Amino acid sequence: MRTFSRSLPMALLRGREAVMRHFRPLLRAHGLSEQQWRILRALTEADTVEVTELADRAFLLGPSLSRMLRDLEARKLIARKLSKDDQRRSHVSITPKGVKLIEAVAPYSEGIYAEIARSYGSTELAELQDMLRDLETRLSEMPVRHAADAVDREPDFSSTSQTKRRPAKRKAAQGGS
Repeated sequence: MRTFSRSLPMALLRGREAVMRHFRPLLRAHGLSEQQWRILRALTEADTVEVTELADRAFLLGPSLSRMLRDLEARKLIARKLSKDDQRRSHVSITPKGVKLIEAVAPYSEGIYAEIARSYGSTELAELQDMLRDLETRLSEMPVRHAADAVDREPDFSSTSQTKRRPAKRKAAQGGS
């Protein structure tokens, strides 16, 4: 087994953390979480987006997104409208106040990107972004294998809890009285 430090998920998490360490203070200064920023950024690229599509674009789970949308709507940074076709669905758009916030944060965000590019190299950064997109594409095409069979072979390391069943009534099953 590879060392923990060479684990791809850990390397990706460490890289993400190294990047976000530079953006978090900027977002906090504007009263935004990383997830709220992702929502606003995703909304700047579309006039209106259905909530499930926004969840995909911003890479958020539905319950988390719902909570964040309530907060952003209360702050008048986004607007929600029920779908005309299906009242269970809603569409989200960024408001002029949300656009002003993006415009206020954008120059500082771009400054951070410029610092990262100077430190890491603009060519290397572009290559890294291309490689990560390629990794995402290739892995999304790869079938996901369920490893429960491998885990469940060892009773001490079972991935599912074994429920205790009552023993069958043997006399009834054997035809006895």
